[in-house]
Amino acid sequence: MHFDSISQLLLIFLSGSGVGSLLIIFWHRLKLGSYKNIELEIIKKAEKDAETVKKNLELSFKHTQMEQQRELEHAWQLERKKIHREEERLKQREDKLEQRLNLVEKKLSDIEKRETILQSRKERVEDEKKQVAETHQRLILELEKMSGLTSAEAKKLLMDQMTQEVKTDAANLIRRLKKEAEESAEREASRIIATAINRLAVSCTSETTVSTVSIPNEEMKGRIIGREGRNIRALESATGINFIIDDTPKAIVLSGFDPIRLQIAKLAISELIVDGRIHPTRIEEAVEKATLSIQKKIKQHGEDAALRTGAITLHPELITLLGKLKYRFSFGQNVLDHSIEVSHLMGMMAAELGLDVRLAKRIGLLHDIGKAVSHEMEGTHAIIGHDLALKYGESKEVANGIGAHHQEMEPTTVESSLCSAADTISASRPGARIEAVEEYIKRLKKLEEIAIEFPGVEKAYAMQAGREVRVVVLPDIIDDDGLLNLARNLTKRIEQELTYPGKIKVTLIREKRIIEYAA
Repeated sequence: MHFDSISQLLLIFLSGSGVGSLLIIFWHRLKLGSYKNIELEIIKKAEKDAETVKKNLELSFKHTQMEQQRELEHAWQLERKKIHREEERLKQREDKLEQRLNLVEKKLSDIEKRETILQSRKERVEDEKKQVAETHQRLILELEKMSGLTSAEAKKLLMDQMTQEVKTDAANLIRRLKKEAEESAEREASRIIATAINRLAVSCTSETTVSTVSIPNEEMKGRIIGREGRNIRALESATGINFIIDDTPKAIVLSGFDPIRLQIAKLAISELIVDGRIHPTRIEEAVEKATLSIQKKIKQHGEDAALRTGAITLHPELITLLGKLKYRFSFGQNVLDHSIEVSHLMGMMAAELGLDVRLAKRIGLLHDIGKAVSHEMEGTHAIIGHDLALKYGESKEVANGIGAHHQEMEPTTVESSLCSAADTISASRPGARIEAVEEYIKRLKKLEEIAIEFPGVEKAYAMQAGREVRVVVLPDIIDDDGLLNLARNLTKRIEQELTYPGKIKVTLIREKRIIEYAA
C-alpha cells in the first residue's frame, strides 16, 4: 500500500509531461501483467483446494457410510436377539398351555367317570329307598295287626303320651323356676320391708268415726233442743249434721257423712255448752267461728304434714286438701296419718334401693289426696288424685305414682311401684284398720266358697283371720302336677273377686290314705 501511494504521487508529479504520460501507460501495462499472474495463481490454488475438499468429502462420505453400516448391523443384531427372545417366550407359553390343556382333558375325563359312578349310586339308592319304603309299609301293616291299632291311632296315642310328658316337664320347670324366683324376690323384699318397718315408729291405734259430746247435766239436753226444737233445728241447718239426743246419760251423739262438718258441729256445740247461751243467733255465730277455726286447723295440718315429710313447694290447694285428710278415715284409719306413714315407708325403701328419696316421699304423701274430694268429683280416688296433682303443678312422675298405687294405670317409674307396697304395709299393720263384723264374715265365707267351686277340691278352710286359705284336694282326681295349676287358678280367682288388705296365702294339701282291716 505504501509503494502504491508513492507511485501515485510520482505519477501525478510527472503527469504534466509526456514522459509522465508514457510512464503511466507503461505502469498500467506492468500492473495488468501482474494481475494476470495473480489471477492464474488464484485459479490454480482454488483448483487445488477444490480437489482437496473433494477428496476430503469423499473420505468423509465413505466414513459416514461405514458408520451407518455398522449401526445398521448392530441394530439388526439387537432386533434379531429380541425376536429370538420373544420366540422363546411364546414357545414356553405354548408348552404351558399345552400342559394345561392336557390337565383339563384329564380332569374332564375324571369328572365323566365320577358322574357315571354317581349316577349308578343314585340309581342304587333309589332302588334301596323303594325297598325301605316297601319294608316300612310292610312293617307298619304287621305292627297294626300285632297291636290292633291303626297308624293314626298309634300316632295319637304317642302324641298324647308325649304331650303328657311335656306338660309334666313344663310343670316341674315352672315349679322350680317359680320357687327360685319367689325365694330370691322374697328374701330381698323381706329385707327392704323389714328395714323400713323397723325404722318407722308410729301409732297403730284405729280411730273411730263416731263423735260423742259430753254434757254437764241432763238439763243441757233440753236447752240444746230448745223451745219446740228450734235450737236443734238451727244446729242441724247450720252444720248439716244430725244431733241424736237419746237416753244416754250426759252425752249427745253427732252423726254425719262429712267428717269436716262433723268436726265443725262438735266444736260449735262444745263452745255453746261451755258458754251456756244457746239460741239460733248464738248458734250461727258459734258455727261460723268453728268453721274458721277448722279451716285454720286444716291448713296447719297440711303444712305440718308437708314439713314432716320434706315435701316443700306444694301448691296451697294441695296443702288444704292434705289438711282435709286429717278428718277422713279409711276403715277406721286416719287418712292423713296413713299418708305420712306411707311417705316415710317409701322414703326408706327408696333409700335401700338407691332411688330418688324425695320423689318417693312426695308420692307417698299425696297418694290418697283424691280422698279429700272423692264425693265431689267422679272417679276413683287414685285417678282423681292423679288429675289434681297435674292440675296443681306436680310432675308427671308424682302424678303417675298417685294414679298407679291401685294398679289403675301402668307405673312409669320404680318409685311409682313402691307406692302400692308401702300403702299395703301401712294398711295391713295390726290394729291399723277395722272392718265391720258382717263384712269380715262375708269375706271369709266367700273365700271358702271360691275354693270349693274348683273340681277336685274336697274341703276348704279360711284361717288366720282370712289371710290364709287351706284347701284339701282329692288325690285320685288331682295329681302333684295339677296342684300347681290349681293353686295358680285359685289365686287369680281370689284376686279378681275379693277385696282385702295385704295378701292371702293359699295352701293346697294332697294326701292319700289307704285303710284296711285284718280279720
